[in-house]
Amino acid sequence: MIADGHDEARERIEIDLLLEAIQRRYGYDFRGYALASLRRRLWHRAYGEGLQTLSGLQERVLHDPTCMDRLLRDLSINVTEMFRDPSFHRALREHVFPLLRTYPFIRVWNAGCSTGEEIYSLAIALHEEGLLARTRIYATDIDEAALGRARSGTFALDRMQRYTENYLRAGGSNAFSSYYTVSGDAVRFDPALGAGIVFAQHNLVTDGSFNEFQLIMCRNVLIYFGPKLQEEVLGLFGLSMTRRGILALGRKESIRHSTHADEYEPLVEHEKIFRRRS
Repeated sequence: MIADGHDEARERIEIDLLLEAIQRRYGYDFRGYALASLRRRLWHRAYGEGLQTLSGLQERVLHDPTCMDRLLRDLSINVTEMFRDPSFHRALREHVFPLLRTYPFIRVWNAGCSTGEEIYSLAIALHEEGLLARTRIYATDIDEAALGRARSGTFALDRMQRYTENYLRAGGSNAFSSYYTVSGDAVRFDPALGAGIVFAQHNLVTDGSFNEFQLIMCRNVLIYFGPKLQEEVLGLFGLSMTRRGILALGRKESIRHSTHADEYEPLVEHEKIFRRRS
Protein backbone atom coordinates (compact mmCIF):
# COMPACT_ATOMS: atom_id res chain seq x y z
CA MET A 1 0.00 0.00 0.00
CA ILE A 2 1.30 3.46 -0.94
CA ALA A 3 1.69 5.54 2.23
CA ASP A 4 2.52 8.97 0.84
CA GLY A 5 3.71 10.90 -2.19
CA HIS A 6 7.33 9.97 -1.56
CA ASP A 7 6.49 6.26 -1.62
CA GLU A 8 4.42 6.75 -4.77
CA ALA A 9 7.29 8.55 -6.51
CA ARG A 10 9.72 5.82 -5.45
CA GLU A 11 7.40 3.12 -6.73
CA ARG A 12 7.09 4.88 -10.10
CA ILE A 13 10.89 4.92 -10.38
CA GLU A 14 10.95 1.19 -9.62
CA ILE A 15 8.31 0.53 -12.28
CA ASP A 16 10.18 2.58 -14.88
CA LEU A 17 13.46 0.81 -14.14
CA LEU A 18 11.80 -2.61 -14.20
CA LEU A 19 10.15 -1.97 -17.57
CA GLU A 20 13.41 -0.63 -18.98
CA ALA A 21 15.21 -3.76 -17.78
CA ILE A 22 12.58 -6.01 -19.39
CA GLN A 23 12.85 -4.15 -22.69
CA ARG A 24 16.65 -4.26 -22.79
CA ARG A 25 16.97 -7.86 -21.56
CA TYR A 26 14.07 -9.56 -23.35
CA GLY A 27 12.80 -7.11 -26.00
CA TYR A 28 9.28 -6.81 -24.57
CA ASP A 29 8.18 -3.19 -24.27
CA PHE A 30 5.44 -2.54 -21.71
CA ARG A 31 6.32 1.11 -21.14
CA GLY A 32 3.20 2.38 -22.90
CA TYR A 33 0.75 0.23 -20.95
CA ALA A 34 -1.92 1.85 -18.75
CA LEU A 35 -0.24 2.42 -15.40
CA ALA A 36 -3.01 1.29 -13.02
CA SER A 37 -3.42 -2.14 -14.63
CA LEU A 38 0.32 -2.54 -15.09
CA ARG A 39 1.01 -1.73 -11.45
CA ARG A 40 -1.49 -4.35 -10.23
CA ARG A 41 0.01 -7.04 -12.42
CA LEU A 42 3.59 -6.26 -11.43
CA TRP A 43 2.75 -6.42 -7.73
CA HIS A 44 0.82 -9.66 -8.28
CA ARG A 45 3.95 -11.25 -9.72
CA ALA A 46 6.23 -9.74 -7.05
CA TYR A 47 4.11 -11.24 -4.28
CA GLY A 48 3.86 -14.48 -6.24
CA GLU A 49 7.66 -14.64 -6.19
CA GLY A 50 7.75 -13.98 -2.45
CA LEU A 51 9.17 -10.48 -2.95
CA GLN A 52 8.33 -7.26 -1.14
CA THR A 53 9.58 -4.68 -3.67
CA LEU A 54 9.44 -4.13 -7.40
CA SER A 55 13.22 -3.61 -7.31
CA GLY A 56 13.45 -7.17 -6.08
CA LEU A 57 11.28 -8.28 -9.00
CA GLN A 58 13.61 -6.46 -11.39
CA GLU A 59 16.61 -8.37 -10.04
CA ARG A 60 14.75 -11.69 -10.23
CA VAL A 61 13.59 -11.05 -13.81
CA LEU A 62 17.07 -10.07 -15.00
CA HIS A 63 18.68 -13.24 -13.63
CA ASP A 64 15.88 -15.79 -13.97
CA PRO A 65 14.22 -16.18 -17.40
CA THR A 66 11.58 -18.49 -15.90
CA CYS A 67 10.46 -15.60 -13.70
CA MET A 68 10.13 -13.50 -16.85
CA ASP A 69 7.93 -16.21 -18.36
CA ARG A 70 5.65 -16.04 -15.32
CA LEU A 71 5.56 -12.24 -15.44
CA LEU A 72 4.76 -12.30 -19.16
CA ARG A 73 1.73 -14.48 -18.49
CA ASP A 74 0.60 -11.97 -15.83
CA LEU A 75 1.04 -9.05 -18.23
CA SER A 76 -0.74 -10.78 -21.11
CA ILE A 77 -4.49 -10.40 -21.42
CA ASN A 78 -5.95 -13.90 -21.25
CA VAL A 79 -9.53 -13.28 -20.09
CA THR A 80 -11.66 -14.78 -22.86
CA GLU A 81 -14.39 -17.26 -23.76
CA MET A 82 -15.94 -18.66 -26.92
CA PHE A 83 -18.46 -16.35 -28.60
CA ARG A 84 -17.86 -13.76 -25.90
CA ASP A 85 -20.39 -10.95 -26.35
CA PRO A 86 -22.74 -13.01 -28.58
CA SER A 87 -24.29 -9.91 -30.15
CA PHE A 88 -20.86 -9.00 -31.52
CA HIS A 89 -20.52 -12.39 -33.20
CA ARG A 90 -24.05 -12.09 -34.57
CA ALA A 91 -23.08 -8.72 -36.02
CA LEU A 92 -20.10 -10.36 -37.73
CA ARG A 93 -22.45 -12.81 -39.44
CA GLU A 94 -25.00 -10.21 -40.43
CA HIS A 95 -22.85 -7.22 -41.41
CA VAL A 96 -19.21 -8.28 -41.88
CA PHE A 97 -19.36 -11.70 -43.52
CA PRO A 98 -21.47 -10.44 -46.46
CA LEU A 99 -18.68 -7.95 -47.21
CA LEU A 100 -15.98 -10.58 -46.85
CA ARG A 101 -17.92 -12.82 -49.23
CA THR A 102 -17.08 -10.45 -52.09
CA TYR A 103 -13.37 -11.34 -51.89
CA PRO A 104 -11.98 -14.42 -53.65
CA PHE A 105 -9.59 -15.00 -50.73
CA ILE A 106 -10.01 -13.61 -47.22
CA ARG A 107 -7.29 -12.71 -44.74
CA VAL A 108 -8.16 -12.10 -41.09
CA TRP A 109 -5.85 -10.98 -38.29
CA ASN A 110 -6.87 -11.72 -34.72
CA ALA A 111 -4.38 -9.62 -32.75
CA GLY A 112 -4.12 -10.69 -29.12
CA CYS A 113 -5.70 -14.10 -29.70
CA SER A 114 -4.89 -15.33 -26.18
CA THR A 115 -5.66 -19.03 -25.69
CA GLY A 116 -7.71 -19.39 -28.86
CA GLU A 117 -11.37 -19.21 -27.82
CA GLU A 118 -12.09 -16.26 -30.12
CA ILE A 119 -10.22 -17.87 -33.01
CA TYR A 120 -12.24 -21.06 -32.92
CA SER A 121 -15.44 -19.05 -32.52
CA LEU A 122 -14.56 -17.19 -35.69
CA ALA A 123 -13.61 -20.37 -37.54
CA ILE A 124 -16.93 -22.03 -36.64
CA ALA A 125 -18.94 -19.03 -37.81
CA LEU A 126 -16.96 -18.78 -41.07
CA HIS A 127 -17.52 -22.50 -41.64
CA GLU A 128 -21.26 -22.16 -41.18
CA GLU A 129 -21.34 -19.25 -43.62
CA GLY A 130 -19.35 -21.20 -46.23
CA LEU A 131 -16.30 -18.91 -45.99
CA LEU A 132 -13.75 -20.87 -43.98
CA ALA A 133 -12.25 -22.77 -46.92
CA ARG A 134 -11.10 -19.53 -48.54
CA THR A 135 -10.02 -17.76 -45.37
CA ARG A 136 -6.56 -17.57 -43.83
CA ILE A 137 -6.68 -16.50 -40.19
CA TYR A 138 -3.54 -15.13 -38.55
CA ALA A 139 -3.76 -15.56 -34.79
CA THR A 140 -1.08 -13.66 -32.89
CA ASP A 141 -0.24 -12.99 -29.27
CA ILE A 142 2.75 -11.85 -27.26
CA ASP A 143 2.48 -14.89 -24.95
CA GLU A 144 3.97 -18.07 -26.42
CA ALA A 145 2.39 -20.21 -23.70
CA ALA A 146 -1.07 -18.90 -24.60
CA LEU A 147 -0.36 -19.55 -28.27
CA GLY A 148 0.57 -23.13 -27.44
CA ARG A 149 -2.80 -23.66 -25.82
CA ALA A 150 -4.53 -22.01 -28.77
CA ARG A 151 -2.72 -24.26 -31.26
CA SER A 152 -3.93 -27.34 -29.41
CA GLY A 153 -7.59 -26.44 -29.88
CA THR A 154 -8.24 -27.95 -26.45
CA PHE A 155 -10.48 -26.40 -23.81
CA ALA A 156 -12.05 -27.39 -20.50
CA LEU A 157 -15.18 -29.52 -20.73
CA ASP A 158 -16.90 -27.66 -17.89
CA ARG A 159 -16.98 -24.50 -20.01
CA MET A 160 -18.91 -26.05 -22.88
CA GLN A 161 -22.38 -25.36 -21.49
CA ARG A 162 -21.59 -21.65 -21.24
CA TYR A 163 -19.97 -21.65 -24.68
CA THR A 164 -22.95 -23.47 -26.19
CA GLU A 165 -25.31 -20.81 -24.83
CA ASN A 166 -23.09 -18.08 -26.29
CA TYR A 167 -22.92 -19.90 -29.64
CA LEU A 168 -26.69 -20.15 -29.95
CA ARG A 169 -27.17 -16.51 -28.99
CA ALA A 170 -24.54 -15.57 -31.59
CA GLY A 171 -26.59 -17.16 -34.36
CA GLY A 172 -25.08 -20.64 -34.43
CA SER A 173 -27.06 -23.06 -36.58
CA ASN A 174 -25.63 -26.49 -35.75
CA ALA A 175 -25.24 -28.67 -32.68
CA PHE A 176 -22.25 -27.06 -30.96
CA SER A 177 -21.10 -30.45 -29.66
CA SER A 178 -20.59 -31.61 -33.26
CA TYR A 179 -17.47 -29.44 -33.44
CA TYR A 180 -15.51 -31.17 -30.68
CA THR A 181 -14.69 -34.52 -29.12
CA VAL A 182 -14.53 -35.16 -25.39
CA SER A 183 -11.53 -36.71 -23.67
CA GLY A 184 -11.74 -36.81 -19.88
CA ASP A 185 -12.31 -33.30 -18.55
CA ALA A 186 -11.24 -31.63 -21.80
CA VAL A 187 -12.57 -31.22 -25.33
CA ARG A 188 -10.63 -30.94 -28.58
CA PHE A 189 -12.10 -29.05 -31.49
CA ASP A 190 -12.12 -30.52 -34.97
CA PRO A 191 -8.62 -30.03 -36.46
CA ALA A 192 -10.28 -29.07 -39.75
CA LEU A 193 -11.35 -25.81 -38.10
CA GLY A 194 -7.70 -24.94 -37.48
CA ALA A 195 -6.36 -25.95 -40.88
CA GLY A 196 -6.39 -22.38 -42.17
CA ILE A 197 -5.13 -20.75 -38.97
CA VAL A 198 -1.54 -19.49 -38.68
CA PHE A 199 -0.46 -19.04 -35.06
CA ALA A 200 2.51 -16.72 -34.48
CA GLN A 201 4.06 -14.68 -31.71
CA HIS A 202 3.69 -10.97 -32.39
CA ASN A 203 4.19 -7.96 -30.14
CA LEU A 204 1.86 -5.09 -31.03
CA VAL A 205 4.26 -2.67 -29.36
CA THR A 206 7.48 -3.55 -31.15
CA ASP A 207 6.61 -5.65 -34.22
CA GLY A 208 5.47 -4.25 -37.54
CA SER A 209 2.93 -5.02 -40.23
CA PHE A 210 3.27 -8.41 -41.93
CA ASN A 211 0.34 -8.61 -44.37
CA GLU A 212 -2.81 -6.89 -45.60
CA PHE A 213 -6.12 -7.97 -44.10
CA GLN A 214 -9.78 -7.51 -44.92
CA LEU A 215 -10.67 -7.94 -41.23
CA ILE A 216 -8.62 -7.11 -38.14
CA MET A 217 -10.03 -8.14 -34.76
CA CYS A 218 -8.35 -6.79 -31.64
CA ARG A 219 -10.90 -6.94 -28.86
CA ASN A 220 -10.27 -5.95 -25.25
CA VAL A 221 -6.56 -5.31 -25.71
CA LEU A 222 -6.31 -1.56 -26.30
CA ILE A 223 -7.98 -0.84 -22.96
CA TYR A 224 -4.76 -1.98 -21.27
CA PHE A 225 -2.62 0.46 -23.30
CA GLY A 226 -1.93 4.12 -22.61
CA PRO A 227 -3.11 6.75 -25.15
CA LYS A 228 0.23 7.02 -26.99
CA LEU A 229 0.50 3.27 -27.42
CA GLN A 230 -3.11 3.05 -28.56
CA GLU A 231 -2.30 5.56 -31.29
CA GLU A 232 0.70 3.54 -32.42
CA VAL A 233 -1.26 0.29 -32.54
CA LEU A 234 -4.13 1.86 -34.47
CA GLY A 235 -1.53 3.17 -36.91
CA LEU A 236 -0.17 -0.37 -37.27
CA PHE A 237 -3.66 -1.66 -38.03
CA GLY A 238 -4.08 1.00 -40.70
CA LEU A 239 -0.86 -0.12 -42.36
CA SER A 240 -2.09 -3.72 -42.20
CA MET A 241 -5.54 -3.22 -43.70
CA THR A 242 -6.82 -3.39 -47.25
CA ARG A 243 -8.85 -0.57 -48.75
CA ARG A 244 -12.32 -0.66 -47.18
CA GLY A 245 -11.05 -3.13 -44.58
CA ILE A 246 -12.86 -3.74 -41.30
CA LEU A 247 -11.62 -3.14 -37.75
CA ALA A 248 -13.35 -4.77 -34.78
CA LEU A 249 -12.59 -3.60 -31.23
CA GLY A 250 -13.94 -4.43 -27.78
CA ARG A 251 -17.05 -2.84 -26.31
CA LYS A 252 -15.09 -0.55 -23.98
CA GLU A 253 -12.70 0.56 -26.73
CA SER A 254 -13.12 3.41 -29.18
CA ILE A 255 -11.36 5.29 -31.93
CA ARG A 256 -13.47 8.41 -31.40
CA HIS A 257 -10.70 10.51 -29.84
CA SER A 258 -7.89 9.00 -31.89
CA THR A 259 -6.06 10.84 -34.65
CA HIS A 260 -7.10 7.86 -36.81
CA ALA A 261 -10.83 8.38 -36.22
CA ASP A 262 -11.45 10.06 -39.58
CA GLU A 263 -9.97 7.06 -41.38
CA TYR A 264 -13.01 4.94 -40.45
CA GLU A 265 -16.78 5.00 -40.63
CA PRO A 266 -19.06 3.04 -38.29
CA LEU A 267 -20.30 -0.27 -39.67
CA VAL A 268 -21.96 -1.54 -36.48
CA GLU A 269 -21.19 1.29 -34.08
CA HIS A 270 -22.61 -0.20 -30.87
CA GLU A 271 -20.46 -3.32 -31.40
CA LYS A 272 -17.37 -1.19 -32.19
CA ILE A 273 -17.04 -2.50 -35.75
CA PHE A 274 -15.64 0.08 -38.17
CA ARG A 275 -14.91 0.16 -41.90
CA ARG A 276 -11.96 1.96 -43.40
CA ARG A 277 -13.02 4.81 -45.66
CA SER A 278 -10.41 4.21 -48.36
